[in-house]
Amino acid sequence: MSKHILVVGGGVIGLSVAHACASRGHRVTVVERSAAERDDGCSFANAGMVVPSHFVPLASPGMVALALRWMLDPESAFRLKLRASAELLDWGFKFCRACTNANVARAAPLLRDLHLASRDGFEQWAAQWGDRFGFTRSGMLVLCRTEHALAEEARVAAFARELGMPANVLSPDEVVGIEPEIRMTIAGGVHFPDDGRLVPARLMSALLEETRRIGVDLRHGSEVRGFRVNGARIDAAETDGGAVEADEFVLCAGIWSSTLARKLGVSLPMQAGKGYSLTLDRPAATMRTCAILSEARVAVTPMDGTLRFGGTMEIAGIDESIDPRRIRGIVKSIGTYFPDVTRDALANATIRSGLRPCSPDGLPYVGRFASYANLSAATGHAMMGVSLAPITGTLLAELLSSERTALPIAALAPDRFARTRNEPTKEAAVAT
Repeated sequence: MSKHILVVGGGVIGLSVAHACASRGHRVTVVERSAAERDDGCSFANAGMVVPSHFVPLASPGMVALALRWMLDPESAFRLKLRASAELLDWGFKFCRACTNANVARAAPLLRDLHLASRDGFEQWAAQWGDRFGFTRSGMLVLCRTEHALAEEARVAAFARELGMPANVLSPDEVVGIEPEIRMTIAGGVHFPDDGRLVPARLMSALLEETRRIGVDLRHGSEVRGFRVNGARIDAAETDGGAVEADEFVLCAGIWSSTLARKLGVSLPMQAGKGYSLTLDRPAATMRTCAILSEARVAVTPMDGTLRFGGTMEIAGIDESIDPRRIRGIVKSIGTYFPDVTRDALANATIRSGLRPCSPDGLPYVGRFASYANLSAATGHAMMGVSLAPITGTLLAELLSSERTALPIAALAPDRFARTRNEPTKEAAVAT
């Protein structure tokens, strides 16, 4: 049965959900607060990686100690800005509880399957749309400057092989065999041949065009202010352009999804993990694959003749400003791996930031809320939003079409941290 589905949020996840739902014959409206023409935010500024290798969730053993060691250094890969916030305290408590081997063992096979299915989705889009977004299964390198880091990454590689995914530990000379054009100072690396890369801006352009082509109503520059509810159902979203009635409502607004959920009296614990990217237009040397600089936690991706570097995890609330200290930290770390990528060259790089929505346990929120009959979420993907976009759209479309989902999603339930519903806040207009 065809439904009218309102998708709140027009980033890569929202458009993927909209496209998958419209492809199944549903009428779909997307409400997006930003303008249609833009190039900032997570969906545009990311490193463009499609990474089945990223099966270890952010919440894993050792992360708390690592974060504490880094947090006093303003140029480190991680920063937590302490502030009076009950939400931050609650998220931090849940995150610490999730940093266990049990969480990794539970999450890793699911993340593997989600990434692999999503990569297949990108390949289908590339075949159907003429590969307008530069997707290639180029593999990914994890580059290590120290023997200690190489040993740590070798353990991850062994875990990958246990999960049935190829991963090869390489000497410096073997890395050069894959990347002969760019000079590196490394102790070795790990190669994940099943990973891929794409150009985020071109992906967003293709998604916008394809969703329009199949009839999705895209409403940019419109923000959801509240909801009109009737018992356990939502009747309409109140936007600054008027009320929009629908049969189903899907929160795909990234970090802003938590605020929208609170208006409905439901909890969606997330913190904004701000990241930065630097795009070098005319690099002296480029790469064939994408890479992760292990110790620095910096991603590197070649894109249409440019070289993009992305990094940092800054938990500082909803703040999209650019902190020059974080940029200095990224620039310094790049030079330690790539001596020919100088600070002078990076001084001319284009700098962007984005707020990645981070759940406490490192898994996204994909599925229905238990407390409303017609409310779902697709958010909380942290650094994996682009990589998991196609499968997220597919899973939501299957769910809203009353089909069996391609993969089990019980572990992704959006209210897995809070199963009960409070009264909607005053921002939600309650129908009588």
